[in-house]
Amino acid sequence: MALDVYKDWLGIPEGDRPPDHYQLLRLLQFEDDPAKIEAHYKKLNAHVRKYATGKFQQESQDLLNELARAMLCLTDPERKQEYDESLGRHFDADVVEEGRKSMGGWLVANGHLSKAQVKEAETFAEARGLDLRDAFVQMRLVEPELATRAYAEEKGRSYVDLNLTLPDDSVLDKTPRRTVKKYSVIPLFIEDDRVLVASVYEPTHELEDEFRLRYGVPMHVVMAPPLQIQQAISKYYAPGMREGASDDDVETTASGKSKSKPKKAKAAKASSGPVVHFSQLEPEEQKKRRQIGAIAINLSFILGYVLDKFVLEPYLLPDALIFGWIPTLGTWGLLGGVLVWLFGSYWK
Repeated sequence: MALDVYKDWLGIPEGDRPPDHYQLLRLLQFEDDPAKIEAHYKKLNAHVRKYATGKFQQESQDLLNELARAMLCLTDPERKQEYDESLGRHFDADVVEEGRKSMGGWLVANGHLSKAQVKEAETFAEARGLDLRDAFVQMRLVEPELATRAYAEEKGRSYVDLNLTLPDDSVLDKTPRRTVKKYSVIPLFIEDDRVLVASVYEPTHELEDEFRLRYGVPMHVVMAPPLQIQQAISKYYAPGMREGASDDDVETTASGKSKSKPKKAKAAKASSGPVVHFSQLEPEEQKKRRQIGAIAINLSFILGYVLDKFVLEPYLLPDALIFGWIPTLGTWGLLGGVLVWLFGSYWK
């Protein structure tokens, strides 16, 4: 008897195949609570993953992708309304749509912060030239995932947990490694004639144009935490993986059609994409970087001492240390270089 993953794994009665998003996620028809939608998705995702290592590995991955598509559709207000209307739901045209909440407003409304804390973060962000999301994380008022959820709410975007989402390999293959690193994005899959892309930031026009030309459909962005994006790039775009897609660079001609860019003798230096600041990293990653920085400082001091004591002092600067050993060129040079790197880049 053929496997029916909907019935055998999810307990969905026989009927239309594939089931609609609400049936798939075991929700009441036209459920509007994003938290409930996401909770059902997480529960079903964990259940289906039990079959991911057996003989039904491919069926499991296909169903996981289907669950993710359904969740992302139903947690995106604009796409959900379009989908609900396709199922026969009628919306009152006279009802004024409630405006999206700001990041601070959403965090206050959901009991994560007080208005005073939001005001403090706004002052902190303005004084240091940060965006508010970075300020919330840097002040340790909320975790990076929660800050990203609030950011997604403000932008009217869905939030995606990349730890629970398996991108489509055929979609990943169309975007080169250099592009995902430049823009901090991960293409997920094609859904409703759009390519769903997880991103740290709102997309630029340049990025939207590139994805439209690569996939032949518009892109639709969902928000993901910076560390999850970095981890996904390391996993799906490790050095040597999907480099071939870089030969498919595209540009727009006068007629609006795309064509391959001619290769240049020397590759132009890629412009830098959005920078992921230290404050946006997960606590574990921040702790790891602090530890590496401390080790680098100690090593630079030790190596500087060795350089001074056994190279500079006896051979190059024998008269420079008339008062006994004190830190000189080697120590200050190495230590200074490490500190500049740490505070100018690695810990910035």
